[in-house]
Amino acid sequence: MSSWGDRFNQLSGKTRFVVARLFLHLAGAEVAPLLGVLNRAAREAVESDGDLNILGEGLVEICENLLQYDTYWQSAANEGDVFWKEGEAGDYVNELFTDSAQRYLSEPFSSEAGSEQDQLLSLPITRNLVVMITVAAEGEEPKLETDLSNIPAFKAGLKALINLHYQRRLRAIQVHYSPAQFGDELTNDQLLTNFPELIPL
Repeated sequence: MSSWGDRFNQLSGKTRFVVARLFLHLAGAEVAPLLGVLNRAAREAVESDGDLNILGEGLVEICENLLQYDTYWQSAANEGDVFWKEGEAGDYVNELFTDSAQRYLSEPFSSEAGSEQDQLLSLPITRNLVVMITVAAEGEEPKLETDLSNIPAFKAGLKALINLHYQRRLRAIQVHYSPAQFGDELTNDQLLTNFPELIPL
């Protein structure tokens, strides 16, 4: 439901920006291949020098993989806000980026040498993985501007992210994940300490 401020700004022709951050916790040894998907997308993002279209393609691949792994979803959370000034939306994106980056073992990219396959064979595999996705988009997106702490709503939110890319409405994309590389482990205690907002699905 639109507020009076929303309606006034719509009438005055201002652009609306929605900024949203989604948290998803997956558990089980079977989720390890997702680290490969996340690291590949991060590497391509760095190599593209932040090209929004390439970031968006990586986001689509991540969302599609997360949807395929829904049987391993354990908990989730989301937050966000609406802005009518692009600068304020950008400041909030930066604030969320800083917070995500400070989470336990969270990095958007790792340049460790060696192939992912070699690492998979020789290193212990974490049973917990938390993915944090932050986006800014133009316009309204009801499927992100709601509580996503249940499986159907979270699935709808991931599909909305995919659609935003194809509609070319995304203005910022960030993906963090913990742990950031093969061999690191996120224990249950670390999960509770560093991701207190997570709600069981």
